[in-house]
Formats: sequence, structure tokens, C-alpha cells
Amino acid sequence: MYSLFLVLISIFGGFLGSILGLGGGIIIVPVLTLILHVDIRYAIAASLISIVATSSGAAAGFLKDHLTNLRLAVLLEIGTVTGAITGFLIGKSVKASFLFLLFGVFLLLSAIMMFRRRDEAVAVKNHPWAEKLKLDGEYPDPRSGALIHYTVANVPIGLIAMYFAGMLSALLGIGSGIFKVTAMDGAMKLPMKVSSATSNFMIGVTATASAGAYLFRGQVRPEIACPMALGIIGGSWVGARIMPHLPSGLVRKIFVVVLLVVAAQMIVKGIQG
Repeated sequence: MYSLFLVLISIFGGFLGSILGLGGGIIIVPVLTLILHVDIRYAIAASLISIVATSSGAAAGFLKDHLTNLRLAVLLEIGTVTGAITGFLIGKSVKASFLFLLFGVFLLLSAIMMFRRRDEAVAVKNHPWAEKLKLDGEYPDPRSGALIHYTVANVPIGLIAMYFAGMLSALLGIGSGIFKVTAMDGAMKLPMKVSSATSNFMIGVTATASAGAYLFRGQVRPEIACPMALGIIGGSWVGARIMPHLPSGLVRKIFVVVLLVVAAQMIVKGIQG
């Protein structure tokens, strides 16, 4: 019964994670810690394993739909992998209650930033780095089939944001998709669907680096990680099929609601210690 519950929760987490580019950790970590009372470090390790599964399940679909910006993803992974290594090195000295508070406050700030941007504001001009590295791209409109071209702004800010995203991935086990999507959508001014799809591709690489570190520590519990990985692959595959047909505004609204709910839960847990 316990394993079945984990599978069902992970299916929902994979579905929501693939639509929003979050990796599902935003659902898995709160469920494991707040409902099942699993130690947060074991929850983080299981979440990281599941995030790799989410990325595997969703990335192929987004690549087929030409939503993922591969050139940009490879560049930004330099920042995320470096940050993940940093997070692993400082993780032992961080208290669990602080992790809850850090997670909650970060989600709350992200929700405020996303809510303030009611309309999608895409870049109108490439950053010089984006121009030189040919990071701009295009994706098909799901209704008309016409190609929509987009440019990439503020590449250095994006790299710095990805470094901190990698740190949060290692510390919190969330894949840091929230930070990635927020940075690409807000600072780099990519279309929301492109941000989500590119984040889905990236989180697998970031989470693999972090998960290997937790496996080395012996904090991966197979009885938790295995059923969640199975469920999340199915959920992320379904989400990847649906997301290209959803309006960008709806994706943004779902994103903000999820952030607010989970942020409140994690802040309360952190205050309670």
C-alpha cells in the first residue's frame, strides 16, 4: 500500500513537473516529509533519482516538438553542475530546518516574481553572447503550425542564476527547475514553453550530478526511490504530450499556484523545526 501511494503521488508529480519544467521534486519532497514523515535528506535523495526519471520521460517529447533549446541548455549546464558540486560540499553542515525555510522562502519569492509578470515579455534583441553562440531559436505554434522565432537576453545573468540553481538542487533535491524556469523566463526573456522544455532537459543533468553524491553518502533508499521513479516516468511522459497544446498563460498560472501552496507548507515546517 505504501509503495502504491508513492507511485500515485509520483505520477502526479511527474505530470505537473514535466508541464512546468520543475522535475517533480517540488511535489515529492513535501509529500515525503510533510505527509509520510521521511527524513528530509532521504526525501531529497529519492527526489533527485526521480528527477532524473522525469527528465528522461519528458525531454524526448519536447525535443520532438522542437521546444527545447539544446545550445542554451548545454551552456547553462556549466553553471548548474558547478553549483551542484558546491551544494554537495556544503550540504553536511546545513540543518534540516534551515533547508525547509530556504526552500519555502525561495518558492515564495519565485511566485511573487512570476505573478507580477502577467504578460509574456520575450526578448526583442539577442545578447552579444547569444548572437555569437547562436542561442536564439524557434518553435512551432500548436494552432497554426507557423514557426515562432525568439531571441535570448542577459546570458551572463542566466549563467549566474544557474549556478545557484545547481546549489539548490544538491541541497533541496528539487532539480532546481523553479529557479531555471524563473531565470530563463524572467531574466533571459524566453517564451514560457521554451523555458519549461529547456529546464526539463537540464534538470536531468543537474540531478544526476547531485544524486551521485547522495548515493555515495548512502542516503538513497531504494524502497522509496524505485516506486517513485517508476510513477514519475509515466506522469512526465503524459505531461510532455499535453504541454505543447496548453496556452502559455495557463502554464504560468498553474506555476504560481503550485509555488504558493508548497512555499506555505515548507515555511511552516521550517519554523516548527
